[in-house]
Amino acid sequence: MGRPSRKDEILQAALACFSEQGVDATTIEMIRDRSGASIGSLYHHFGNKERIIGALYLEGVGQYARLVEDGFSGADSAEACIRLLVACYIDWVVANPEWARFILHSRGRVEASEMGERLREANRLHHGRIDEVLRPHREAGAFRKMPRECFVSIVIGPAQDFSRHWLAGRTRTHLADCRELFMDAAWEAVRARQDRVASMP
Repeated sequence: MGRPSRKDEILQAALACFSEQGVDATTIEMIRDRSGASIGSLYHHFGNKERIIGALYLEGVGQYARLVEDGFSGADSAEACIRLLVACYIDWVVANPEWARFILHSRGRVEASEMGERLREANRLHHGRIDEVLRPHREAGAFRKMPRECFVSIVIGPAQDFSRHWLAGRTRTHLADCRELFMDAAWEAVRARQDRVASMP
């Protein structure tokens, strides 16, 4: 891997400051000192603290989206696609707990900021790609019927809820140890059951 860019170094320094001091208490000067960047460089790349917050959030969710996108090439069934969505989420959170904690607590702030439209567009693209990949399986009857808005929440929701507790130190069980359990639960929640289909008039 190549050397991190100055922009990446600033984002990682910001994450460290946010984790240690809290987002509100962190100042531009703290991020500057932690990153070793000049104020000019920092403002050149981001402009202000709110844009740093937005950029850090977008980069984090973008990493998850790229994990999913890369994994779709090897997911050759409806079940594999569903399990992939959960596995990528858990794997990213386990690998990046401080970043995941920041994302879980910062969504509303980013949505309300000048970066909000960029976040909404990123989400539209990500969910659009998921819909595109799942469409053939949905049309083939692989999934139970439900409102489209509920689908991703049902797939990711349980893992996301447990992740919040794990990140807050409220669980004795490590998130990684629940990976297969949440993958199984997601597939069971959305798959069309043949016995249900057979019983329909």
